[in-house]
Amino acid sequence: MGLSIEGKVALVTGGARGIGAGIVKALSDAGASVMVADIGVGQSAAESADWGYLLANEADLEKTLKSGADIKAVHVDVTNAKSCADAMATTIAAFGRLDILVNNAGIVQTGPIETFDEEVWDRIFAVNTKGIFLMTQAALPHLLVSDQAAIVNTASIAGKQGYRNSAAYCGSKFAAIGVTQSLAAELAPQNIRVNAICPGMVGTAMWLEHLLMTDSTDSAQKQAEFEEQMQTTIPLGSHQTPADMGEAVLYLVTAPNVTGVSLTVAGGFQMN
Repeated sequence: MGLSIEGKVALVTGGARGIGAGIVKALSDAGASVMVADIGVGQSAAESADWGYLLANEADLEKTLKSGADIKAVHVDVTNAKSCADAMATTIAAFGRLDILVNNAGIVQTGPIETFDEEVWDRIFAVNTKGIFLMTQAALPHLLVSDQAAIVNTASIAGKQGYRNSAAYCGSKFAAIGVTQSLAAELAPQNIRVNAICPGMVGTAMWLEHLLMTDSTDSAQKQAEFEEQMQTTIPLGSHQTPADMGEAVLYLVTAPNVTGVSLTVAGGFQMN
């Protein structure tokens, strides 16, 4: 049997909705106390607009907070070292320890390279790659004293294969896998396991608002089109869910002899 996370403490960045919320619920259901660290926590609509990307709202957060027994929330901007340190301090103050760090926060933007905006490129790498570095650095002193420390990074199938018009996103996720492998080698002597999940097609805002090829503006129609496309695109015939990603993370944090793995969860769409 794998390790138990009953009574352990986890922090999940980008945990207020989507994949992050699925991870939060899986860890909570397995007995962990969970801190949801999300840039949308405590932010007004104006602040969200200024940030330049649709953030989780209060309804998203409230649903996630109610999905388990001992879940709290804190604001974090993973591109800012002080914000990461503050979120970690809040976690320790609330729960007294940290055993599991899930670096899930991520953004996407696509477009042809000749017209791609430099600031958008930098933002994607800052969140998707630098965010792993800053949160891991903030968490490390606490993980070092845990008897069951684990880090899981959310990469992507786009971190294992390049896709057209996605150089920034793919580049950031390839980098996330490289960072995962490097940290796994570096931290293994301290018994800190580091792995990644590589989601496929998950019907979250990232897919429905940014990656789905559709002319529809109706959310229900977008969801229907997405599900129809996935039936023929994915060998197993169905899109992936946040719950699928939560199960993958739960496996990685409870597998005592697994480190340096980038686990593809894509219904057979990508095989390697």
